[in-house]
Amino acid sequence: MLQTIWFILAAVMIVAGFAGAILPALPGVPLVFGGMLLAAWADHFQHVGVVTLIVLGVLSAIALLIDFVAGMLGAKRVGASPRALWGATLGTLVGLFFGIPGLLLGPFIGALAGELTAGSKVDHATRVGIGTWLGLLFGTLAKVALCFTMLGIFLVAFVI
Repeated sequence: MLQTIWFILAAVMIVAGFAGAILPALPGVPLVFGGMLLAAWADHFQHVGVVTLIVLGVLSAIALLIDFVAGMLGAKRVGASPRALWGATLGTLVGLFFGIPGLLLGPFIGALAGELTAGSKVDHATRVGIGTWLGLLFGTLAKVALCFTMLGIFLVAFVI
């Protein structure tokens, strides 16, 4: 009975982690990895062993690194100022309160506003906003892809 509760909690953590891979308010990748680790522990590591957990941990670290670097690379590529980076971060957080449109437009509007306050012209600030937004989008897509990869590896290890 207790093992079933652990498995249910692990599944909830994994599902919440997938949501967090898209929503910046939740620590998505750590939740996915934590849920998988909990499920392996609940199974007494009979199906998912150390090697699999190390692979999952490395994929988690890569996903976190991509998440951290992607938005900045997109912004840096178009010559963003530090204010644009802060604006994109703030825009993402504010965008959470406006659902999907806020999540899609928040980073762009924040980077645009940040770049404008740094004294850039509108055309450059718009390029910065788009570059930042594309970096965040590709980072999120890569993070979600890595979470699905982790889930596939975990399920194969658990079933076999």
